[in-house]
Amino acid sequence: MSKQVVIVGGGVIGLLTAFHLAAEVEQVVVCDQGEVGRESSWAGGGIVSPLYPWRYSPAVTALAHWSQDFYPQLGERLFASTGIDPEVHTTGLYWLDLDDEAEALAWAAREGRPLSSVDIAAAYEAVPVLGSGFRRALYMAGVANVRNPRLVKALRAALLALPNVTLREHCRISGFHREGKRITGVMTDFGVLPADEVVLSAGAWSGDLLRTLGIDMPVEPVKGQMILFKCEQDFLPSMVLAKGRYAIPRRDGHILVGSTLEHAGYDKTPTPDALRSLMASAIELLPALADAVPVGHWAGLRPGSPEGVPYIGAVPDHQGLWLNCGHYRNGLVLAPASCQLFSDLLLGRKPIIDPAPYAPAGRL
Repeated sequence: MSKQVVIVGGGVIGLLTAFHLAAEVEQVVVCDQGEVGRESSWAGGGIVSPLYPWRYSPAVTALAHWSQDFYPQLGERLFASTGIDPEVHTTGLYWLDLDDEAEALAWAAREGRPLSSVDIAAAYEAVPVLGSGFRRALYMAGVANVRNPRLVKALRAALLALPNVTLREHCRISGFHREGKRITGVMTDFGVLPADEVVLSAGAWSGDLLRTLGIDMPVEPVKGQMILFKCEQDFLPSMVLAKGRYAIPRRDGHILVGSTLEHAGYDKTPTPDALRSLMASAIELLPALADAVPVGHWAGLRPGSPEGVPYIGAVPDHQGLWLNCGHYRNGLVLAPASCQLFSDLLLGRKPIIDPAPYAPAGRL
């Protein structure tokens, strides 16, 4: 296919979209207003599952299941080609004292997922550092986390090695260039960048960019703050989640605890109140962290969207304009499936799953 595709946004969605398209189109250009992968893709925790998968629609579930099965081979492929290991780390996940435990178990039975109730004593035996007072536990084996900064570094390196891919960092996009009903490029600080197809994957900024065309897409920034600890490598053997907060172990002993959910516009300033709240949650989950000092505290902006269902597909009445955005809290979780589905649609192939729930038509 002889085309130049311009992708607006260099997070994991934009980078993985470029990775899929590179073998099929003549030229791929990824534009980002900063450094690629440094927004929500860098800031998140990297759990390869929605926090509460049974609370989401079948549309999110379909993408999540496909992605979870694909992540190990994606990690291996990137490691082999770049020497950067995204560290797809399978630890399993414990949910503690859920209010909707029955719904979770019913969902697991319906979807064929290995989530089950475990005796709380068994949970404490498996995770000895867990805080006291928890009464019930669900566990799902096979749940992994990906070290998201390393994932975006690996994707960046893989793309830089391809002769037909260009990464244009610090390239602000102010709008779209159009001729009649067709989008023929993007407006940058350096002039018009022409394109046969434009893909909008700009995370929390996607809604604002689309509004330059008079199209309302309810994607807005939702701030999330995280803290990071450094412990011994075997300190936390599994991910744990209670009261909406989670702890994620990395292979080298780093422990992430998150996250807040704040509507604060584009402000990414870490706050003392959030630090105190996250510390309290960390200590409740893992009391030994009371004696630890966080080695990191940061904030990122999620692309909030209704029910977390992303927009994937062509924009009606705007030929040449495509969306792959609005993944809310699950951009890393859903990225492999979302980008494969998007590539199938752009290239006219049979899609991996039914694309109808994600289609922009009727949702904008």
